[in-house]
Amino acid sequence: MRNDTDTGTDTGAGADLDTGTRRVRTESPLRGRIALVAGATRGAGRALAVELGRAGATVYVTGRTTRERVSEVGRASETIEETAELVTAAGGTGIAVPTDHLDEGRVRALVERVDREQGRLDILVNDLWGGEHLLSDSVFGKKSWETPLADGLRILELGVRSHVITAALALPLLVRSDAPLHVEVTDGTAVSNRRYRENLYYDLAKNAPIRIAFGLGEELAEYGGTAVAVTPGFLRSEQMLGHFGVSEENWRDAVAREPAFAVAESPHYLARGVAALAADPDRAARWNGKSTSSAELARAYGLRDVDGSRPDAWGYFEDVVYGGKGGSADDYR
Repeated sequence: MRNDTDTGTDTGAGADLDTGTRRVRTESPLRGRIALVAGATRGAGRALAVELGRAGATVYVTGRTTRERVSEVGRASETIEETAELVTAAGGTGIAVPTDHLDEGRVRALVERVDREQGRLDILVNDLWGGEHLLSDSVFGKKSWETPLADGLRILELGVRSHVITAALALPLLVRSDAPLHVEVTDGTAVSNRRYRENLYYDLAKNAPIRIAFGLGEELAEYGGTAVAVTPGFLRSEQMLGHFGVSEENWRDAVAREPAFAVAESPHYLARGVAALAADPDRAARWNGKSTSSAELARAYGLRDVDGSRPDAWGYFEDVVYGGKGGSADDYR
């Protein structure tokens, strides 16, 4: 897929990194680092794994869809084996481990394997979700008591419980690192999510990772660690492209149907920012306990998306969609 291989005009880790006080040239800044990207089958999770690999890391990639088995999401076209291969092709070492992160036994076995093979974990990325198929008209626009309870509880399982299980079982290994990094991936920042996210269950699921990062920031501080929540903007994931009937090559064709899609970004935009953050020796002081976006990370580290642009979807929605300011989505690229 193009957005997994195109390095664009300005790469993330592996290029000049602006740490805020100096610019340093680093070719493989994460060489020797061990990462686990939980939920790396597709979208932001896949791109995060690939960009960490591009920076030299060994990356364990997990998810429920394999070449032999498809998850409830129902997309057989993306698998964790393919993600691992993309990590290795990018310059890292990709290791696929099929894992349902709601199954405590499977998560324990995953952590034990990383411990057995590596002896530590340096970077833990919680990009667990897989609930898009539940976000139909039965959820958005419905009061909490009108939402099918089974759907609501499943949203909380996929978006909250899986994160808590994975963090609880992997953190004892993560704190062995000399600089532990825990990344929670969600939808929205602490600022943007002051607005209600249309449905109680979805709102809870997307705010919980922000609070997890805040709390873990307190707990990891004594270990020299960093916990941060990150969000993409309007993400051109495989599922979103499929929803609009376009590809990465012709994604702008969808703007006629949804004008806001003009500010969309590839999954690698956020991933480049996280890879740069992971390579930043001052990351704890800059990011610990905070929530941030792909656009803010791009500004902080001098990065761009695969097409050379620097989209700011949250800025667009805050200023134009909700704030009534004049302008178009293209003004925020």
